[in-house]
Amino acid sequence: MPGKLKAKIVAGRHLPVMDRASDLTDAFVEVKFGNTTFKTDVYPKCLNPQWNSEWFKFEVDDEDLQDEPLQITVLDHDTYSANDAIGKVYIDIDPLLCSEAASVISGWFPIYDTIHGIRGEINVLVKVDLFNDLNRFRQSSCGVKFFCTTSIPLCYRAAMVHGFVEELVVNEDPEYQWIDRIRTPRASNEARQRLISLMSGELQRKIGLKVLEMGGNAVVGYLQCFDLEGESGIVVRAIGTACTLDKLSAGANANDSKEPVFSEDPPTALGPLTPLRVLPSSSPPPFSSSKPCSRQSSSSDTDLSLTPKMGMGSGGSVGKEAGPLKMLLRQQTQTALEQREFPFFTLTCFPPGFLVHVGGVVSARSVKLLDRIHNPDEPETRDAWWEEIRQEIKSHAKALGCHAVVGYSESTSICEEVCILSAAGTAAILNPRYMREGCLDIGSGDHSCGFCHIPYDELNMPFPAQLTYCYQCRRQKVPDVLFTTIDLPTEAAVSGKGCLIQARLCRLKKKAQGEVNATSISNLLPFMEYELHTQLMNKLKLRSMNALFGLRIQISIGENMLLGLASATGVYLSALPTPGGIQIAGKASGDLSNEQHVLSIQKRINDAMAKNKEMYHINPPELSEEAAGSPIPEPKQRSRLFRSQSESSDELSELDLSHGKKDAFVLEIDDTDAVEDIHSLLTDAPPPAGFYSCNTEVMPGVYNWTSGLQMFTSVRVLRLSNANLTNQSLNKIFTDMCENLLKSLYFKLRSMIPCCLCHVNFTVAVPEDELIQVAVTAVAMSFDKEPILEKLGDRNEDQLQFPMELFSSSERCSPLPEGRSRSLRSTRSSGGGGGGTAVTVVKMTPLSFLPGTRLIKYLGIINMFFIRETTSLREEGGVSGFLHTFIAEVFAMVRAHVAALGGNAVVSYSMKECVFMENPNKNQAQCLINVSGDAVVFVRDTDQEATPTLIHTSCGGTDGPT
Repeated sequence: MPGKLKAKIVAGRHLPVMDRASDLTDAFVEVKFGNTTFKTDVYPKCLNPQWNSEWFKFEVDDEDLQDEPLQITVLDHDTYSANDAIGKVYIDIDPLLCSEAASVISGWFPIYDTIHGIRGEINVLVKVDLFNDLNRFRQSSCGVKFFCTTSIPLCYRAAMVHGFVEELVVNEDPEYQWIDRIRTPRASNEARQRLISLMSGELQRKIGLKVLEMGGNAVVGYLQCFDLEGESGIVVRAIGTACTLDKLSAGANANDSKEPVFSEDPPTALGPLTPLRVLPSSSPPPFSSSKPCSRQSSSSDTDLSLTPKMGMGSGGSVGKEAGPLKMLLRQQTQTALEQREFPFFTLTCFPPGFLVHVGGVVSARSVKLLDRIHNPDEPETRDAWWEEIRQEIKSHAKALGCHAVVGYSESTSICEEVCILSAAGTAAILNPRYMREGCLDIGSGDHSCGFCHIPYDELNMPFPAQLTYCYQCRRQKVPDVLFTTIDLPTEAAVSGKGCLIQARLCRLKKKAQGEVNATSISNLLPFMEYELHTQLMNKLKLRSMNALFGLRIQISIGENMLLGLASATGVYLSALPTPGGIQIAGKASGDLSNEQHVLSIQKRINDAMAKNKEMYHINPPELSEEAAGSPIPEPKQRSRLFRSQSESSDELSELDLSHGKKDAFVLEIDDTDAVEDIHSLLTDAPPPAGFYSCNTEVMPGVYNWTSGLQMFTSVRVLRLSNANLTNQSLNKIFTDMCENLLKSLYFKLRSMIPCCLCHVNFTVAVPEDELIQVAVTAVAMSFDKEPILEKLGDRNEDQLQFPMELFSSSERCSPLPEGRSRSLRSTRSSGGGGGGTAVTVVKMTPLSFLPGTRLIKYLGIINMFFIRETTSLREEGGVSGFLHTFIAEVFAMVRAHVAALGGNAVVSYSMKECVFMENPNKNQAQCLINVSGDAVVFVRDTDQEATPTLIHTSCGGTDGPT
């Protein structure tokens, strides 16, 4: 599809002084797309030039429009020497290629330099005219929409969910090419930024082609990652879930339509969700599964979408089908999923009833030695690595009796020539034919507990587990503990509130090279994962909870250490049995002092459990008389759809109706490490009264959100000074680092009480030898006070780091009404509003929704990569000042791009990469950041119009070393 790209350079402002003699600048602009470059006239001796250029026109193919960014370079003209670069702006054209998104990009963009940061702003207009092209062999995927959100976007509904799509592209890293010897750091950084921007565009186009082949028009849960493999090269990877989305009309409401669509108003705290609706299809599949395909293994079975390809009348209602036909449809759907190479879904939020059963977490890791990428056009090696991992995940899910993996994600950790590949998800059985009538009799049709029921045969379980009958329906067996990587389903019944649970672990290793290093890491990994799971289980039991949601385990490698961090949200699911107590077992009986020590530890644990039950308001409901008196289900009443069960598994054991104390969870003290583990378990500090935290979208058990919302990013970097570190001392340092980071956030956000830190996303790294980095992104949300929180008073004073004091508005970390100008010019959405220009306040949140608002339009995906380098680290305020400034600049550039598209918010925002490198002896540092999100337009609900707009600054900003 050929097209015409038009760009106009309007003006600049706040440019830096480039001519020392006049304290002014002779600025001009180069506009480049592909191999074509245009220049504006030089505007002499002015820091606020007005170019008002003509329209620069580029005639290009839409394939190039998807791959290439528009590159705008601002320079200072010198008559007798080379022109000095002021900075650059990269503009992604892809949002203009979709008819539903923006028609023009217009606004003030920060001019960014990788050495000096933001150096003024430039006003640009960009338009695209596309012409129809019916070429069936075209290589573009214009019109395919991409969403970072891991649920169906709010103003769409899913007509079909096709399944997993993946792609990767590779290239050499300019940072490690021989020309570096004669290239400046600025040139090297800019070459790297441009290359990654090109690779990102190419990757998105190739993913879009796969989606079109599958018959879809969108990718939901799009996760793109950069693997900086040093001298081996750069790998840009992406995974997502291909869907066919229908746009909802502006006034559409679930009650006005016969289609199963959710209302725009959130029924619960999880916000509005759109169900995955599957339409009957009478058309033949667009592509045959036998079609030869070079690199499209994950999407070659394009006729195996969730929709059974059956000849049914287009107007046939699924709800009125006969019973045998429904059974046939289910069986065909199951077969289609099982035959898919990778039946994975990157979604974490689903409508009620879509998840039939959840089996548990499935994960796989692999240690690889990086080899040089000789031919960027043939990335078979990296493809084969990921295919191995995915096949292993699929086999784990099958062992759990499940045919799909939901909440799926992939990640890497790289150090020198060693790379750890990680993948994880939740094994599940899905019900793709969601029906509003609820007449499907698979597991959860009548009960909110169906997703907890085990999908595997209880007599041939893949692992030992204690099973009891469900405490809600008494029809199926449930495990005593449930671990998942998804968000809490909307229909789940919980008791009390949830909480953030973290397990942290450090392990020293000897410095080594090549295979020796890879082998030592491989030997450590299984034990690290086991210990992290053990810590999670202990902390879950200590809080009297029985399920984890949003589980994310990171393993980061350094030259002489491995870091492990597991984060999840613990909840008490009413369908699962009450967790028993924790019992301490001593290593020697008869030793009086030892027994007394054990008794004292036991008492502290019992007290902590009682305190936690009160803090999180866990009051397990008793079985109703109706449930307790209902007959035990007969074998013939039990559904065995979607799983193979032996007949003997229908034998019923005696129903355990006690909701009281079970067999205690035993912790045995057999060495000093065990004593340290129990001590760390007891010293895990709870949040101050009035604060809650979770790593899921919203806190389970909280439903009365206000519009008070504050997004923040914080980074801590710690250099280890002691050369004689042990595993225990390193564990303590790492744990204290994470705990102090959370404490500092609670302290800074104390004025928002009652408050919940939602979507808390920790990222750990070991960027250099003896350097530990922890970054966290989250959103603080306030909710209406409840009677239990009215009496904070003295308890709040006791649990905070410092006594509560009244601070001036300039020092507080709370959101401010729109009229107050607390934020710096660099944090404004459009780069500053000088000259009386109205400033668009762009909200940023890691959530997929904004409380009290409706999202009416998605404008495209924001995927940006930045590099910042300095040779004056101390002068910029050290590590803390350098990082704080850089992150504030990243926020400013993201907001400017969103405002230029006509948006007023970024949802599903995440900082996926933050790599910091420091050389304190040379006063140097470098940082690489990759951020993504969905640019949207939101409007406030009618009853919320009087609420003031909130300005989000990086108030939590960055915290340097402590």
